[in-house]
Formats: sequence, C-alpha cells, structure tokens
Amino acid sequence: MAAKIKKGDKVVVLAGKDKGKTGEVTKVLAAEGRLVVQGVNLVKKHQKQTQTQEAGIRTFEAPIQVSNVAYADPTDGKATKVGFKVVDGKKVRFAKRSGEVIGDVK
Repeated sequence: MAAKIKKGDKVVVLAGKDKGKTGEVTKVLAAEGRLVVQGVNLVKKHQKQTQTQEAGIRTFEAPIQVSNVAYADPTDGKATKVGFKVVDGKKVRFAKRSGEVIGDVK
C-alpha cells in the first residue's frame, strides 16, 4: 500500500491539543499508524542521569495518530486529501484541493 503522508511532508493537525498547528513530518511509524511532527505534541519526560546523559526534564515530540493530521496544500497551506494518479507512466501523489502534484515527477 502506498503511503499518503511521508517523511518531510508539511501537515496540519486536525484534532487534539495542537489543533490548527502546522509542522513537518520527521518520522513515520507505519506499523503503529503514527507519525512524529516537528513542534507538535510536545511532552516532558523526567530523565534519570546515565553515563552519557545529564539528568533533568527533557522535552520532545511524541507520536501522533495519522488520522489526526492532513497534508497541507502547497498553494494555500490548508488541509487537503491526498490522491494518486499516473503521470508519464509513474504513480504520483497529488493534492485533491488544488490538483497540484506532490513531490517531483522524474
């Protein structure tokens, strides 16, 4: 199955405490149906000191459900669905809102 949202895509958060925020996907956890978005779903963790790491409170991005985000349209930045079509014999992703192809056609 082809992935509709990939690493490096700009997405808009549709639900949760960060609703309306926009960020770039930094990691995709396909098996869990989750992804990590830069600057979204920030959580704090109390870190115990180890040989390599200092003790303290660490802030990092936690994974968010794929269903709670939508691809940000390249033309206006609003949420859009992602579709697939064949261009020059290659299957490509496109934004259904504007019809613009996502990524580069090789």
